Amino acid sequence: MAAYPIVFNPNRLNKWITTYLLAGFLIPFQTTLIPLFELMTDFHLTDKLSGLILLYMGGSVFVFFLMTGYMKTIPRELTEAAIIDGCSIGGIFWRIILPLLKPITVTSIIYQTMWIWNDFLAPMLFLNSQSKATLVLQIYKAKGEFSVNWPMFMTLTVIALIPIFIFFILMQKQIVKGIVGGAIKG
Repeated sequence: MAAYPIVFNPNRLNKWITTYLLAGFLIPFQTTLIPLFELMTDFHLTDKLSGLILLYMGGSVFVFFLMTGYMKTIPRELTEAAIIDGCSIGGIFWRIILPLLKPITVTSIIYQTMWIWNDFLAPMLFLNSQSKATLVLQIYKAKGEFSVNWPMFMTLTVIALIPIFIFFILMQKQIVKGIVGGAIKG
């Protein structure tokens, strides 16, 4: 929804917001780890799944730029015709723009799901309890400094791969549509 006013209402403030988000997108996550950890500690969000969820929500700037690029391909005539017909700004988004965003929305969901499922660094830094550890962290902890618990390591690896594999199989058609759609739209 944040990309909608940026694309369809270009003004100085929206250009500044886009530049600000672009600057945040260009700065690698690893360079902000220390201030981010201090911020999460100050708000008592370390070792909480809600803190990790909040962190992931803030890290979806990539989706913003995917949506912005895709929305720029939507003809303005559609929104102008809707305004002439008396549709509200919210109605234009929900009835016209959002249905047209289905391919990029599915692509964004796929990218975000795979990124969050496979993420190692953020859970390693922000989750300390064994009970809250993600599967990727459990796999990492199965390997010790001098030994490897191979049965646990291999079992957890298969358990971690099965859901993302099923997700990939179910979304395979949408992935291909997204790739072909991106190639055609240029």
